[in-house]
Amino acid sequence: MKKADLVNEMAKATLIKKEAAEAMEIFLGTIKKTLKKRDKVFISGLGTFGIVKRKARTGRNPKTGEAAKFTPRFKPARAFKEVVK
Repeated sequence: MKKADLVNEMAKATLIKKEAAEAMEIFLGTIKKTLKKRDKVFISGLGTFGIVKRKARTGRNPKTGEAAKFTPRFKPARAFKEVVK
């Protein structure tokens, strides 16, 4: 399922596709802003979005000189895992 498909499913409940698309953008934007501040986002029944710091590897990016970096992580909730089983 792509983002557009998810918006279409949300639009079935609201009957207005534009509102569903705006809600999706607000939802994703809020998660991005929160993760940028290095905070976690916990959504009950779904999971936790967070940031983890990856260790520096032997190699590095010669263009930027960076060796270690932060990366987003999603940890699914137990209830979410049970649905997928």
